[in-house]
Amino acid sequence: MKRFLLAIMILAGAMACTGHGNRAVSGKAASGQATTASSGLNTVDFNADSAYRHIATQVELGPRIPGTVPHAACVEYIAGRLRSYGADTVMIQQSKVDSPSGGVIPVSNILARYNSGTGRRILLVAHYDTRPWADNDPNAANHSTPVPGANDGASGVGVLLELARLMSERNTAAGVDLLFVDAEDSGNDGDENSWCLGTQEWLRGKPYKGMVQPAYAILLDMVGGEGAVFRREIISDHFARSVNDRIWAVASASGYADRFVNTSGGGVTDDHVFINRAGIPAVDIIDAAHPSTGSFPPTWHTVADDMTSISTATLKAAGQTVANVIYTEKAE
Repeated sequence: MKRFLLAIMILAGAMACTGHGNRAVSGKAASGQATTASSGLNTVDFNADSAYRHIATQVELGPRIPGTVPHAACVEYIAGRLRSYGADTVMIQQSKVDSPSGGVIPVSNILARYNSGTGRRILLVAHYDTRPWADNDPNAANHSTPVPGANDGASGVGVLLELARLMSERNTAAGVDLLFVDAEDSGNDGDENSWCLGTQEWLRGKPYKGMVQPAYAILLDMVGGEGAVFRREIISDHFARSVNDRIWAVASASGYADRFVNTSGGGVTDDHVFINRAGIPAVDIIDAAHPSTGSFPPTWHTVADDMTSISTATLKAAGQTVANVIYTEKAE
């Protein structure tokens, strides 16, 4: 999936790259991006069982490795659900990128827009591909076996699809873009740019040229695991501290302070790193300080990342928190 980095190392790398992308972003510049809640919390009811079913459907397809039949079926499933949930537009960016292992990888990034006429937009992101190799499995015999990707891949998608269903029933005041990115999880340790290939390709296409750019982005990654605890990721704090402040405050007010622990969780190479480089302040909600490991969940990049690792209580905490954030975000 991506590398777990010492906080000081990843922060140093992020500060070094602030001059790249469409425009530079500083921690100070990002500090005013999230608005204050405009109404009470729990304005909608996030259905964790619905998110769970979306995860199960993806896992039943098989590993969603770019270029495979299950992957293509997953693209159709996500796009079909978004259309059925009344998205204003559903766009699929199809391209090819160089593979870290040699050759090329076909990628399909999916973008859906809700309430597209508003002047203020929020971007929600999840990756849907799965790692081709369970190279962190305790059994070396499984290291060439694809990862099922229930938590690492399908969980973020399940949460976003349930949010799409909610938005089909009740509009948010601000506009919301849902981005499902591809080829996130085929990277190699020691090569930061080998991760998140779909996001990098999406950003190369300058997706918001001539349009209103999102005020900020929220990435959801591994948000369904049993016993997950979400701590503040350090790149997120550097580029979009006020957004992190808002998310963790909303989580606490929503009754999930035990899940969203307001301490640093270190740094992660994930899609938000590249989104920040492109000038959109972005945060990562990720289980990267799991109580049993101190880093990623015990099922990370193993064959055990299946439906038995998914908790509806975790999905509820993550999904309701993000729902409360977007439904209390102001239009301007």
